[in-house]
Amino acid sequence: MLSLISQNAIPNEVKLNANKDETTCVEDGNKEFENGQEPDLDAKQNRKRRRERKKKDEVLEIEQERMKTLENVLFGSLYSPIEFGKDNEETRDEFDSSSALFFVDRSANSMLSVYEEDADLAKETSDKEEIKQRKPVWVDEEEEKASINIAKVNKLRKLRKEKDESVISGSSYVSRLRAQHAKLNPGTDWARPDVKDYSSDDEDVDKERGAVASGYEDAEGVDDILKRNEDLVVKSSSKLLPGRLEYSRLADANIMELSNGPIKSVQFHKNAQLLLAAGLDKTLRFFQIDGKKNAKIQSIFLDGYPINKASFLPDGSQVIISGRRKFAYSLDLVTTKKNVIGPLSGREEKSLESFEVSPDSNTIAFLGNEGYILLVSTKTKELIGTLKMNGTVRSVAFTNDGQQLLSSGGDGHIYHWDLRTRTCFHKGVDDGCVSGTALCTSPTGNLFAAGSVSGAVNIYNREDFLGGKRKPLKTFQNLKTEVNFMKFINDSQMLAICSNMKKNSLKLIHVPSFNVFSNWPPLNQALHHTNCLDFSPHGGFMALGNAAGRVLLYKLHHYHNA
Repeated sequence: MLSLISQNAIPNEVKLNANKDETTCVEDGNKEFENGQEPDLDAKQNRKRRRERKKKDEVLEIEQERMKTLENVLFGSLYSPIEFGKDNEETRDEFDSSSALFFVDRSANSMLSVYEEDADLAKETSDKEEIKQRKPVWVDEEEEKASINIAKVNKLRKLRKEKDESVISGSSYVSRLRAQHAKLNPGTDWARPDVKDYSSDDEDVDKERGAVASGYEDAEGVDDILKRNEDLVVKSSSKLLPGRLEYSRLADANIMELSNGPIKSVQFHKNAQLLLAAGLDKTLRFFQIDGKKNAKIQSIFLDGYPINKASFLPDGSQVIISGRRKFAYSLDLVTTKKNVIGPLSGREEKSLESFEVSPDSNTIAFLGNEGYILLVSTKTKELIGTLKMNGTVRSVAFTNDGQQLLSSGGDGHIYHWDLRTRTCFHKGVDDGCVSGTALCTSPTGNLFAAGSVSGAVNIYNREDFLGGKRKPLKTFQNLKTEVNFMKFINDSQMLAICSNMKKNSLKLIHVPSFNVFSNWPPLNQALHHTNCLDFSPHGGFMALGNAAGRVLLYKLHHYHNA
């Protein structure tokens, strides 16, 4: 009886806890009664649920800590940075140091240990040896036992090394077949990892010509050829090739605002981004040329003044504007202030519609009446001198230095003027020309081109022409109507000639070979009546102004910069 009592006896600690719980429950009940509330029967269950949730959360936190510790050991410190000078003793106890697991020691980032260096070197040498040997993955043991008679089969006689050789082993037969296959089908060196010499005779020639881009002369450059953002081929020279011209059509230069009348003048600014377009709609427009949007910068309306020609001064400071009036305008690009040029004192010209500007930006040559050429200063806007030629003057062109002037007109002669003394020092007949209509001098060299009313264009060497040689270097008769406009590109390798009296009457000439480009004008594109043309300072863009009020823009692929 005592044993049963002792077994069923309640421990003192349990009794105390029970008393405490009962006391707590009584107190809580008293409190609830004091507050005027009935006791809640579910309160005890809610407390038990909270305790159980708390225990589960503690178990989950312990498991997460263990997982983090394991991941840190396997993959380095992912969740918490490594504290230098402290070792994780618990981790070392849990995992055996001789296992295949590894960790990242970030404290020793300056140099590797001696053992690690030796291991890396040994690994590199073993990899090189494997590459050199290139051991087969699988070897057939029957090859050594087999014997093949290569003298009986006609196709196998080529494998013999000696005339009397007939029977060989299987391994020799396999090796000779491989050698014969390699002989008949030579592989590419770049696909072989054990070959590092990629040079060839063609590449040596390209290196001599400078056709290989920098950084690709050695094998390492070939290995990294796809890791570089550079041109793989660099042209050996800047010579423009004859035959076919590489070009592409871009968005119209004045696509943001088309002209309401024929375009009479287009020209690029010296910065190659600004383009002016002017015409008979009395408006001068400026566009920023990028080949895509060609945003409009500004437009200036000249009331009652149809523009026949507009041109930048070579220094880029002003724009000279002319029309069929007794006066012209000069527009300051900084202040956008207009200044009037004329009427010129002592002259009775009714029109100052045609002019040319000297390369030094000091002189403007207007075409006057009765063969007079009117020289006006760009600073004072006053007449500083006149030149008189026989017959009417139709065209003038300055030389590169701006000290000489060429002129042609109704008498079929070409005049050379010295602007320092304002005298004519040479007069020569333009071969086959009845009346000259256009002149153009090359920016580099001593070439000049002369166009006539018949559509013929003669190209001369100026030194030979002044020396008495009247025969032109080349005569082009591709145009059948009067030549109205001619323009050399900046490096003088191309000449554009056009006539506005016929549609698509525009030709591009390759000057070094004196041949016309066969693929210009484009067959599937209408150029309309072309009145004017200009190349960008570095030759990348070509702009054409036509009678439809559009400025066509083309990209010349030979020239990389605008």
